Amino acid sequence: MTVPRNGAAALAATLVAAGVKRLFTLSGNHIMPVFDACLDAGIELLHTRHEAAAVHMADAWARLTGEPGVALVTGGPGHANAVAALYTASMAESPVLLLSGHAPHAQLGMGAFQEMRQTDIAAPLTKAATLAASADSLPQDILEALRLARAGRPGPVHLSLPTDALEAACTLPLPQHVDITPDALPLSPESARAFLHALAQAQRPLILTGPASMRGADQAAATALEAACGIPVIGMQSPRGVADPALGAYAEMLAQADCILLLGKRLDFTLKFGTAPAIAADCTFMQIDAETEEFERSRRAVGARLTLTEQADHGSALAALRDASAGALTEHAAWTADVRAALAYRPAAWATAVARQPGRLHPYQALAPIQAMLDRHPDAVLVADGGEIGQWAQAILHAPDRVLNGVAGSIGAALPFAVAASLARPGAPVIAVLGDGTFGFHAAEIDTAVRYRLPFVLVVGNDARWNAEYQIQLREYGPDRTVGCELLPTRYDLVTQAFGGHGSLVTMSEAVTPALAQARGCGLPACVNIMIEGVPAPVVKR
Repeated sequence: MTVPRNGAAALAATLVAAGVKRLFTLSGNHIMPVFDACLDAGIELLHTRHEAAAVHMADAWARLTGEPGVALVTGGPGHANAVAALYTASMAESPVLLLSGHAPHAQLGMGAFQEMRQTDIAAPLTKAATLAASADSLPQDILEALRLARAGRPGPVHLSLPTDALEAACTLPLPQHVDITPDALPLSPESARAFLHALAQAQRPLILTGPASMRGADQAAATALEAACGIPVIGMQSPRGVADPALGAYAEMLAQADCILLLGKRLDFTLKFGTAPAIAADCTFMQIDAETEEFERSRRAVGARLTLTEQADHGSALAALRDASAGALTEHAAWTADVRAALAYRPAAWATAVARQPGRLHPYQALAPIQAMLDRHPDAVLVADGGEIGQWAQAILHAPDRVLNGVAGSIGAALPFAVAASLARPGAPVIAVLGDGTFGFHAAEIDTAVRYRLPFVLVVGNDARWNAEYQIQLREYGPDRTVGCELLPTRYDLVTQAFGGHGSLVTMSEAVTPALAQARGCGLPACVNIMIEGVPAPVVKR
């Protein structure tokens, strides 16, 4: 074991020992010691154009790989820029570590350059926010942060890095390899059997999971649990909640359920807080969660209807329930088949939808051709942002991996998500669907993708307005009171070309497939700018 020369070297060496090989970052004064240390450590720096984009990239990387995604930004305003993106990662239950430079300890309270109460700012959006104490504390600080990000309900963690801690000499040697696997919170076999027994007594039971159970090995475990127990296991990760168009006619089945097991799924606005008519007034609930405070929150919503609770992490609970179900299928085949049919349902009328405006496409015309491209590769990734066009994408398209704006309901992350997805799935098609408003948030990350030769296809639904809010104005206030949602029909394809990417403009339905093929084949970040009619997001009803 060797003693690193300073805190920055200790930090970099610890990241490598933990398996972290890449940082999503934007340079700044406070973190130059870390940039220098990364050269010796062999850590790749993917240098972005905005600090929030760095966090969004770390978020997408974490969701797609299962590894912690690490973002490194400078202190003060750089940290402030990055913090907003933590909310999306938090609500997506994504294991992200935000490392931020910080004013030196020796100058705190004296008006240091860019001095800011960074941990106080990050704390509400993270599982923990900590200020590193010294060069020698940095290795343990990093390891604890990485483990915490993955533990229980995964989520972001923040560590601020004072410049004097980064520059001071180290006195302690570092181990060569470390394990950042968090301790499990297991569900006992006895508890698993108790939950399954209660579900078996119900006529129309459901098992609902949260975002962390909807990717990678956890998604496979959720599918295996349904196969083993014969009860529908449904993941929810949309801000539209029970009206999530990706879940088809799910809302009508949820309203019929008489017993719901919340497995790492919060009883929040996405489930209408358990109230009728979204959920029957006599439906009972059970809950398994890594965070016991969720039980109290559920009791405030449904009172005595919450009948059984147990603390366990979602991964352990999925496995324990599956094992307890083996060879003992419950008799809910007809109910499960009805639920699955409702989830798969899409109105036949969509397939013949056309725009009423010349030179515009209906969202279905614009997006349906993408599915053929996603079907050609087992590692294809669909990125969908928020807004009305994002909801159409989630309703129409499916892929082995999806990266969405998630329960946070924020917009703007699609382009950074696509950059990270191209890194995580080299050679696979990465298709990002976003609106014209969304494009403006992080357009400069096209420059990042060009510099690092990361190809993906951005499909921009261009209706020249903030359509989600426009639809609210139409619905709530009337057509004569729409204001502040107008945009220009900007040539986002030309913007992409100006950054060094590929761009094409589509105004006819027959041009969509050729434009997608050209974008996919160019080997560059590409934008297919499709002029669409601004219609509301789909509402799926049978």
